[in-house]
Amino acid sequence: MAKFGKWLGGGLGWAVGGPIGGILGFVIGSVFDGGTESINNSKTGHSGQTTAGGYIMSLLVLTAAVMKADGKVLRSELDYVKKFLVHNFGEEAATEGVRMLRDLLEQTIPVDAVAAQIKANMNYSARLQLLHFLFGIAQADGQIDTAEKNIIGVISRGMGINAPDLDSIQAMFIPNTDGDYQILEIERAATNDEIKKAYRRMAMKYHPDKVSHLGDDFQKAAHEKFQSVNKAYENIKKERGIV
Repeated sequence: MAKFGKWLGGGLGWAVGGPIGGILGFVIGSVFDGGTESINNSKTGHSGQTTAGGYIMSLLVLTAAVMKADGKVLRSELDYVKKFLVHNFGEEAATEGVRMLRDLLEQTIPVDAVAAQIKANMNYSARLQLLHFLFGIAQADGQIDTAEKNIIGVISRGMGINAPDLDSIQAMFIPNTDGDYQILEIERAATNDEIKKAYRRMAMKYHPDKVSHLGDDFQKAAHEKFQSVNKAYENIKKERGIV
């Protein structure tokens, strides 16, 4: 069962209960030997902190919701998910993850309830990383469909992400004339000192160490978002001649 099996054995924590647990109950048996019994026998008590198992299962459920939003599931989207999983968790775990995702795509995802469960149990930085990944899924075919953008907005609000943070992450994927400023959550009229302060604030908010409790695999995935903040700052500095 590779790494996914190890995560399940280590416990899904709060993800076993509520809507996420209900959805997983329909699909887990087709991916892992022993079916839902392997979950029931795991260390699934609520530890007060999201486990790697709970995080990846939440991610796969939300990914299915986004992929289904525009009424078609594209090969490019599945390839993006597999590439992400291979890069961060290895080939064997990626194969299991895609198998589970295919089953999740057959389920009706109660987006509001899933997002509310995540909001109640996952820290803010981890939720921001989920949002970043979902935008990547939506953009896998080269553009973000209106339906995909809308469902990500619903997920974001349901997870309690504030509007500036949603706009910041969205600007990393949907180019616009003020995109670099939007990523740093400031106006173009901001002073150079305000820009420097904004960069420091965003660098702290998006630093990969914020998801260190999920393990090295997830820290690696968080670097992409962190690099987007750095790139936006460098672009603004070059534009303004800031030293």
